[in-house]
Amino acid sequence: MKKSLGLFTALIAVVGCLSVCAANAEALAVAIVDVPQVVAASSEVQKLKKEQQAKADEIVKFIEKARKDVAGITDADKKKAAEEKYTKELQAKKTKMDADYAEKLKAIDASISKKIEEQAILKGYEVVLSKGIVLYGGKDITAEVIKAVK
Repeated sequence: MKKSLGLFTALIAVVGCLSVCAANAEALAVAIVDVPQVVAASSEVQKLKKEQQAKADEIVKFIEKARKDVAGITDADKKKAAEEKYTKELQAKKTKMDADYAEKLKAIDASISKKIEEQAILKGYEVVLSKGIVLYGGKDITAEVIKAVK
């Protein structure tokens, strides 16, 4: 009898919690955003892609020039020294390019997150979830966010 009473009390507590959670969920305004779609449409992302392509082209030109210079050297020691010099320069350029890219990408991520937050506040949403994790429900505000990031 004691065991049944304890089980019954636990069941009542669980049902009560579920009722309170369900009541709160109804009042909660939830929006969803297709983040990859927003990122793809962002003018900042497009600009960054163009910058990265230009930098990659510069590196390709640097490599071609280095190969020509090294190929023109006949002395083995001088050739090895030139190869090491160009390799170090290439590594420095690549490291700088990667660091700049990461910094700019972080800033763009923060900017897009801020735009999502602004749209959520403007439209009165309390929670915004990524569309990829939501199976059903929520108001899709992707179009509004895309307009804000263009």
